[in-house]
Amino acid sequence: MNFPMSGGPQGLVLYIRLAACCATIAFVTCLASRPAYALSEIQREELPSPVTPPTNDNVSPGGAIPMPDPMGTPPSTGQQPAAPDAAEPDSPSDGGTNRPRVDPEAPLPEVVYDLGKLPEPVRRMHDLIIEACRSGDIEKLRPLIGKGDSMTQLSLADIDGDAIAFLKGLSGDPDGQEILAILEEVLSAGYVHVDAGTPQELYVWPYFFALPLDKLDAKQRVELFKIVTAGDFDDMKQFGAYIFYRVGITPAGQWTFFVAGD
Repeated sequence: MNFPMSGGPQGLVLYIRLAACCATIAFVTCLASRPAYALSEIQREELPSPVTPPTNDNVSPGGAIPMPDPMGTPPSTGQQPAAPDAAEPDSPSDGGTNRPRVDPEAPLPEVVYDLGKLPEPVRRMHDLIIEACRSGDIEKLRPLIGKGDSMTQLSLADIDGDAIAFLKGLSGDPDGQEILAILEEVLSAGYVHVDAGTPQELYVWPYFFALPLDKLDAKQRVELFKIVTAGDFDDMKQFGAYIFYRVGITPAGQWTFFVAGD
């Protein structure tokens, strides 16, 4: 830097002051630039080592949080799942209380003719059915048969439609009077008292229901032929039991069934 020297001593003083200022500025600039230069020269081993994340197969791609198992998949135990319980076998059926009750080895049941020995509810239902049969009007059976769960069973299979219409269909005539005659004849025979003292206790007509046919005496066979023919009797002997129409009434007076067949 060149300054003019004219002006005598004052010019010289001014020159000296300007030179001093320039030197000071250069020195300060040098000091200001040294920290950045020194930082770039720090040895790398003096810096902390970078942290390496632990290896984990069950981590999400973006972090170290364990990933849950897929929903609905139970943890594996190495065991096969237990098989479902097998269905309980159905208990054997006794064939129903309306089936023939014939045990050739058992003592013969008592055959009863005296209606006075019946409990009053049983006697009343018996008499109401007889009265309806003798009227010749099959509709009079309707209130005695009932409906719903307490309805009298009229077939070993389920029936469709009206109960009285079903009975008419069993009869040889359109008005159902033949079936009324059969029902009256059945209830006019002797009866047996079965399963006394149990929930299945019943009074059943005719008594052939519970007697082996080969043990009927002559008098009893005559009574049987009032209900069935000799040909029917032969067929029943091959089967081994009476399988024509029978009637069951509970001790409480409920008419439970009027069915035929095996």
